[in-house]
Amino acid sequence: MTSAELLTDAFGRVSGSVHRVVNGLDARMLMARIDTDANSIAWLIWHLTRIQDDHIADILDTDQIWLSAGWVDRFRLPLSPADTGYGHSSDDVAAVVVESPDLLLGYFDEVNDRTMHLVAGLSEDELDRIVDENWTPAVTLGVRLVSVLADDLEHVGQAAFIRGVLQRR
Repeated sequence: MTSAELLTDAFGRVSGSVHRVVNGLDARMLMARIDTDANSIAWLIWHLTRIQDDHIADILDTDQIWLSAGWVDRFRLPLSPADTGYGHSSDDVAAVVVESPDLLLGYFDEVNDRTMHLVAGLSEDELDRIVDENWTPAVTLGVRLVSVLADDLEHVGQAAFIRGVLQRR
């Protein structure tokens, strides 16, 4: 198995998990918080998608789909267009209001499609390309992709846990 095949499989698993968590939920379930400071499913999926969009756009030296495809306008959130959710307070989390699973999944799918296209075509040598020199050591493409995967898996796992808790209530 090549690295490209491994990354394609991994991001494909993220997609399957995101869809399993979000499908069939209504706005009330998407926005529910299991305590006053907990993240909602909507926030978790929005955030993991924003981070993936931000990081993949940076790798490709292109615009984020959030901006270029008009998702920022469709979501109509009271946040800066550049906001990815990193460092959000409880009030910021509450501001991420999503009325439809289709909105979340539409944005996620478009971002994930671009990610899948990127990783499917990667050569082994490309994974060693430096994409961020603001860290010591500098971050390679391979390390950045693993970082995005780790963030995706952590947040979709949290969303799955919340869905389970809410369904038992």
